Order: sequence, then C-alpha cells, then structure tokens
Amino acid sequence: MIKFVHTGDIHLGLQFNSVSFNRDTAHYRRAELWSTFKRIVDYSQDEDMDFLLIAGDLFESKYFTLGDMMRLRDIFKAAEDVNIVIAAGNHDYLGGNSLYKKVEWSDNVHIFQAGGISKIDFPELDTVIFGYSWDRVEIRNHQLFDDYDFDDGMKNRILLIHGDIGSNSNYLPLNLDRLKQLDLDYIGLGHIHKPEIFTNKIAYCGSPEPLDFGELGERGFIQGHIEDGETVVEFIPFSKREFLHKTIQINENMSFQDIYELIRNVDGNKALDYYRIELNGYRQDDIKIGDLQLLVKDDFHYIEIIDNTSPDYDLVALERDYRDSVIGEFIKEMKDKGLDDPLVKKALYYGLDALLKGRVDI
Repeated sequence: MIKFVHTGDIHLGLQFNSVSFNRDTAHYRRAELWSTFKRIVDYSQDEDMDFLLIAGDLFESKYFTLGDMMRLRDIFKAAEDVNIVIAAGNHDYLGGNSLYKKVEWSDNVHIFQAGGISKIDFPELDTVIFGYSWDRVEIRNHQLFDDYDFDDGMKNRILLIHGDIGSNSNYLPLNLDRLKQLDLDYIGLGHIHKPEIFTNKIAYCGSPEPLDFGELGERGFIQGHIEDGETVVEFIPFSKREFLHKTIQINENMSFQDIYELIRNVDGNKALDYYRIELNGYRQDDIKIGDLQLLVKDDFHYIEIIDNTSPDYDLVALERDYRDSVIGEFIKEMKDKGLDDPLVKKALYYGLDALLKGRVDI
C-alpha cells in the first residue's frame, strides 16, 4: 500500500489584489498561506505519507523571491521521509528563469521538467508518477495524451497535472472521459480551486486556503491510498479560515439596534472567518450603514457590509412638500401603479433616491 496527500493551488506570495483587503490584512493572509502549507507538509510527514503530490500553482512567480524559494526548500528538506512531487502550473510555470531552477533541492523533492509528459519511478514503492509541468502562462493542447504510453509496468500508476476540465479553456483543457480512459490508479488535478472528487481515481484537490469571496465552502486537500489496485480517497478540511457571504433582509420597521443585532448574530465562526454581509430591503432614512460597519467590526475577524438597501421615505410628507414638482408627480404616478407590487415600490424608491440626492426639482 502507498499513501499520499494531494494538494495544489496554494499561491504562496499572492497579493490579494482582487480582494478589498488593506495592506496589513493582505500581509497577514499571505503569512497564513505559508502557515497552512507548512502544516500540510508536516501532516504528510507525521502521518507517514509516501507522497506529497503538488498539482501546480504552488507560488506566484510574479511576486515570489529567491528568499521565498529557499524558505520553501528548507520546509521540504525537513520532511525528508516524504517523496514530494511537483507539477508546475500556469502561475509557477517552468520558464527559462524559473525560481524552481535557482535552488538545490533535497533528494526527496522531484519536479517534472517542462516539455511534455514525463515520469518519475519509485521502484522501492513499486510506483511510477507521470506528470506535466507548464512552460508558459497559457496552453491549448487537446492531444496531450495521444502519443504517450502510460503502460510502465509498475504496480501503482499516478498522473499529476494542472489543467482545466473544459474543452474551450486556455489553461490546458482536459476531457474527463479521456482521463478515465487512461486507466491509471489516481489522477491528481490542479487549477480549479474548489475541491471535487469525480471518481475514486480522479480529483481536484482545490486550494488549501480560500483566496477570495468567490471561494466559499470548506477547503483542504485530498488524502488517499492505493492497495492491490484499489484506490480510496477522501477530502480533508484543513483551512484555517473560510470566506462567508451572508444575506440579511431588513425592513423599514427595524431600528439601528435591530439591524446591529442581526449582523452580530450571523452564524459561523466570527473570530476566524472572513465575512461579506449583504443587506437588502428598506431601512429607516436616518440609519447610516457606515456606522453599523464601524460598530460591528470588533465582533469579527474581518467583515465587509454591502449596502443594497433603500431608505424608506415618508411618501405622504414628500408628496405634500413636492406637490408642484416632478418629485410629487412621480410619487403620484407610481402610487397609481400599485405599491403592493415589489417591483413598482423598488422603482419608486430608486427614483426618489436619485431625484432627492440630485435635488432635481422642476
């Protein structure tokens, strides 16, 4: 039996430019990516894994330094009993100046070279691992497996590759049915950040830590073993934090304190996770959402409040005060359409918001 951990898409060095983090939050989150990855390496060593499979995008080439690579080298060297096998992806591709080539790796580290599918034999474990490393940012190769013979003679046969299951992708398009036809014991995939186990022999590991609010749900890695031709895999939740997107519906009868309590009592681990809370509905005109954000921030590790609310206007007073203007006529016309219709009411409030803020008065 051989045992393995399958990870990838760690993106060490990521700047978090697509997330509205301030500089300190982004710096702290970068440090957490390192911390979680080291925990994965330590886990592989402590659990006596034969292999740590890394399916690309280990780091961000644009921001990674030689010092970072030396740090990575030392982390790998400390896990001397684990065979660490790396297939480079589109963010850490093996170009001519790749940092992968700038350090001397310990004997337990094996990196697939660019230029096509290749293999690394581990005869003491009766295992061969096939792999493919990128040499540029985009690759469109639909015939990647057509001329390669995966019949190696070893008992355990694994493929490690970074690609996109989707025929129109610019990021090494892969076909799931074609992968199944390869009849390998395990195919470890990278590139898609959401973990997905297609079969017991084919899986995306996903990113071990979520990287933005588009990556909701648990994150971790795939753990598996192969014994007598049978492969068993499972997803292991391992991230330190999650990104959570919550929606709260409010109405014009709620006070500032009511809304504050709804936000404070949202479910999840507020001390650990990243929250984006979306407020929908109508609010009292004098409630300032910015004040809510300031008040609740100490209850959360991180919180963003997205204000999709509209102020609840006093229509009787507005119609009276603006009876000889376009605002008064607009209110009257929309009331005639029927404010019981949510779309009509929304249109009225959007229009009033624009007219009153712009002080349009004809």
